[in-house]
Amino acid sequence: MLAAAHDVVGRGHAERLVPMIASLPGEGRAARILVDVGPGSFTGVRVGLAAALGLSIGWGATVQGYSSLALLAASGFAVDPGSPQLAVVLEGGHGEVFMQAFQSQPFAEDGPFRSLAPAAALDALAGRPALGSGVRHLAALAEGLDLREALPAAADARLLPAGFTALPARPIYGRAPDAKTLAERGLA
Repeated sequence: MLAAAHDVVGRGHAERLVPMIASLPGEGRAARILVDVGPGSFTGVRVGLAAALGLSIGWGATVQGYSSLALLAASGFAVDPGSPQLAVVLEGGHGEVFMQAFQSQPFAEDGPFRSLAPAAALDALAGRPALGSGVRHLAALAEGLDLREALPAAADARLLPAGFTALPARPIYGRAPDAKTLAERGLA
């Protein structure tokens, strides 16, 4: 990695991303593009993927993805290398959180990720420390837990083992879509 830029924006992902890339050395041009495929903000994930896929066509670059959950777990273990396990808890929308547990040695998922109500996520923690944007929902339910607010930072992708940076460049959704086609609703 030659350079990194990280901005937290509530809205305006599409307007900000390509200019941020263009401001990097060599206008950000790369032979390989690694993109966050989620779960996360529906719009943010799709904007990131669209930019990565568009740039890959223009640059002749390959595109692969990584999970935001694995990225946060790897950065959490880098901050606390003595921790054998942790859970990542992200905002999930509709009052739920996305949660997945990880182990550090070797770095691995400790089960699939799930979309859970905060009370169910609290039970699923099973004493593990947790980090992510959704931990505030757990803190509101219980005190004395090891909870750390954190957001994914793409620069931390260097911490991920190779197998975690080879996901297909398509979104990982944490829950079924709210909108359904006419056929899915039985109206077609």
